[in-house]
Amino acid sequence: MVFVSLVASHSDIDLETVALLSAGSSGVASAVLDGTTPVSGAVVLATCNRYEVYCEAPREDDVEAARSAVISQISRASGLTEHQVSQALATKTGADAVDHLFSVGAGLDSAVIGEREIAGQVRRALIEAQQKGTASGPLVRLFQTASRTAKEVGTRTALGGRGLSIVSVALDLAADLSPDAGWADKSVVVFGTGAYAGATMALLKERGVVDLSVYSASGRAEAFVATRGGTALDDDTLTAALASADVLVGCSGGDRRLMAEDIAGLDRAGRPLVAIDLALTHDFDPAFEDVDGVELITLESVRMAAPTEQAEALREARRIVRAAADEFEAEQRQRSADAAIVALRQHTQSVLEAEVEKVRAQHGCTAAAEEVEFALRRMMRQLLHIPTVRGRELAAQGRLDEYEAALETLYGIAPAAAAQPARSGSAAPAAVAAHPPVGPGQRHDAGQCQATGTDG
Repeated sequence: MVFVSLVASHSDIDLETVALLSAGSSGVASAVLDGTTPVSGAVVLATCNRYEVYCEAPREDDVEAARSAVISQISRASGLTEHQVSQALATKTGADAVDHLFSVGAGLDSAVIGEREIAGQVRRALIEAQQKGTASGPLVRLFQTASRTAKEVGTRTALGGRGLSIVSVALDLAADLSPDAGWADKSVVVFGTGAYAGATMALLKERGVVDLSVYSASGRAEAFVATRGGTALDDDTLTAALASADVLVGCSGGDRRLMAEDIAGLDRAGRPLVAIDLALTHDFDPAFEDVDGVELITLESVRMAAPTEQAEALREARRIVRAAADEFEAEQRQRSADAAIVALRQHTQSVLEAEVEKVRAQHGCTAAAEEVEFALRRMMRQLLHIPTVRGRELAAQGRLDEYEAALETLYGIAPAAAAQPARSGSAAPAAVAAHPPVGPGQRHDAGQCQATGTDG
């Protein structure tokens, strides 16, 4: 099994391209799992700064086919050509994909280093994939471990300790651009009702905003403010709210965009306005910056203004991420030995059962036969212990091929033909679970001799 991630983020390409790639992103994971591709699991992580698709491919040889399948689906969803999509997406595989996701979840690859919002977005990406049935067992473990690592970075380092986020940095910029830096007397209109809008509302309230309104083109503002406070706006009340607003915050990324002429045509009596556009596809016309009295803050503005975290905290965070990624990779390699170990146990189990049947046929249901069977099973467990341990050790070292070659040379065993291990959980391999350890007088199944209470 190989992890493959296709990555487009603020650090590599412009946000307009990220926005184009994100169009229709919700259906990409399901589309690549239609049975015609080598992809066996997919999770999509789409935020205001990045668009990333994480996949599981069966083997290294399937990576290019998996990548092509994802690119093809993104092209169909976004309207971009496959060449444009391919050029925009960087490909990471194996340990590189693991390390990248862990870094992203910990906020080390964010426009605002150490920001905490991305950790929640990573969790929500997994939840959505699980709800749609596109997350395979290995991908679930990958994203869950990324979330745990992000939490560890947050608790063990000073990185992000000031509660910095894209929203908080944007609000700091807005305060710097306003004649009055305080928030208590400001009138704020928020566009959108998603998770980002919810985080924005919470931060605005923390800063003392009382006059807070919400507009949603989809009509969800009433339900949104019912649990978060504020005033719901509709198309009839929006114009009046815009005329008296001090700050606009765009978080919706919908099809409807507030145009520069909409603001220029308002009677604002010379009142200054700060417009914060946090939507990847822009809630506000870029021409806002040409309107007198209007200051426009974009995601690019936030990225340029984001403070650099302390070097020592950043080094410690990267060390934690690297250690977590290494440990996860080692566990994955150990898991890869399961098929070979199952094959070995199935082989020895079949030999054992043949010998046990001979003992039963010769001695019947006697105490002596039971003792022989018990001894044979105990010997099998002892003989398998070291090969099992060595198999996992070699897999952790990336030398599983040596182990599999040894099994084929010595026993004629082909591990690939064995039953594959469970995709999640910790169920024992079938060959082991079917034959738990027993002692004298304990029976495996109804087909064996029943205890008679005598020696035969």
